[in-house]
Amino acid sequence: MAKRWKVRPEGSTWGDWGEDDQLGRVNLITPQKVLEGVAEVKEGLSFCLSLPLNYPGGNLLTPARGPYTLRPTQLPDGTRRYLYPACLDDPHYTDVGCDDRVDMVLQYSTQWDTFAHVGSMFDADGDGEPEIRFYNGYKGHEDVVGPVRYNLDRTIEETGQTTGARKLGVENMAAKGMQGRGVLVDLERHFGKERHYVGYDDWMRALETTGVEVTPGDMLLIYTGFADYIMEAKGNPDQHTLHNSYAVLNGRDRRLQQWIADSGISVICADNFAVEGFPSRPAMAEKYARLPLHELCLFKLGVNIGELWYLSELAAWLKANNRTRFLLTAPPLRLPGAVGSPSSPIATV
Repeated sequence: MAKRWKVRPEGSTWGDWGEDDQLGRVNLITPQKVLEGVAEVKEGLSFCLSLPLNYPGGNLLTPARGPYTLRPTQLPDGTRRYLYPACLDDPHYTDVGCDDRVDMVLQYSTQWDTFAHVGSMFDADGDGEPEIRFYNGYKGHEDVVGPVRYNLDRTIEETGQTTGARKLGVENMAAKGMQGRGVLVDLERHFGKERHYVGYDDWMRALETTGVEVTPGDMLLIYTGFADYIMEAKGNPDQHTLHNSYAVLNGRDRRLQQWIADSGISVICADNFAVEGFPSRPAMAEKYARLPLHELCLFKLGVNIGELWYLSELAAWLKANNRTRFLLTAPPLRLPGAVGSPSSPIATV
């Protein structure tokens, strides 16, 4: 069907919304689904679901990511535009201005992952040779490009290309709007602060005991308590606690993977790092994904992933009011070419 591929991964949604689709199951967030979210607004209360963007603090979760640096803008002559009296330009002016710029890692704090964030080595041409592919068959070094090429013989060569996602970038999510009905599953209620790899059986018990019903197009949120610790640590988290506490999904559990595929959820978001356990459980195969849930969602199904969301206050209110659903509004930055983005999600009940 699609010009970019002859073979699609087993169980994938490649081509289901057309050969040029870049939204995946976000296509299931229809106008009717937005209305279902709006119908959940009974009290007019809004909850901020984002961490401060300088949290978690440090780079203990992943060495490649650190907090942002904020500084003033400056004019070509070196003048810094912060607490800048306009009377320096004209004595008649009375205003004083401040002007910022920021250097930041886009996936350090509360974030969205796009389909360009994780691909896979996959033989989409059917010629027996795997190549870098992303959701819906988009190609590495062509649709998602970078400054270097990592070859399978472990050599690295400069490509001379400007880094960026020419397809599958976060601007597609931003233009869509990312608003619909959210559904929250409270795992903290079941596992507390314990590091627990949640498999299918655990997951189904959590859904049943809290009365959660998930339907196609819903935006799934998972509360574990991890971001509560991030807030309590105030930018100075303990490395052992970060990597050995709170519930995570067992991305290797095939039945849990099948539930995600069958549920029709449009996105999956959690208050922890990566949603799934990282490192993942060992795999019984010669070759396998290091992050199996990321591969399933971002590469095969077209399900965007949100990480490090702050869900504590929302979860507490929903529990106290015997509810699980709400209106979720969670756009990323409209930043063409980016493979991920900060977000400031809002839940309204």
